[in-house]
Amino acid sequence: MAEPLKKELLEILACPKCKAPVRQENDVIQCTNPSCRLRYPVRNGIPVMLIDEAVAG
Repeated sequence: MAEPLKKELLEILACPKCKAPVRQENDVIQCTNPSCRLRYPVRNGIPVMLIDEAVAG
């Protein structure tokens, strides 16, 4: 399991595709929008918030 990101960082992050809030789930950042649900990887403690890197969730 990945190290949790700081709460302050998660509060300012948004899904690049739909702009919805996100949450951390283990080693991914999950979009909370039910119609989007993209999952962005966290690598070496850094969220990779690129649509091209996202996986449908």
